[in-house]
Amino acid sequence: MGLFSIFRRDTSGKPGEWYYCLRHARVEEGPDCPAKDRLGPYPDRAGAERALRTARDRDEEWRTDPRWNDDPGNGPAGGPPEPGDTGR
Repeated sequence: MGLFSIFRRDTSGKPGEWYYCLRHARVEEGPDCPAKDRLGPYPDRAGAERALRTARDRDEEWRTDPRWNDDPGNGPAGGPPEPGDTGR
């Protein structure tokens, strides 16, 4: 381990996997940028091109899912409801 190994880029991944790089705002194949700056891997370029839309859609689904809200009356300690709980 060299002196500057703590500053190495973590580019885990392999060629043939597609990512959307948040830092460069573009689709990249393989591990070009650090994992902290990427969404993916996706099996193909088209999936990586849709990465931001996919993330936005999933976030909206999570935000509007009645099983996951911050209403203290719906689930223990504001968490998800117990199995079988209808929230009433």
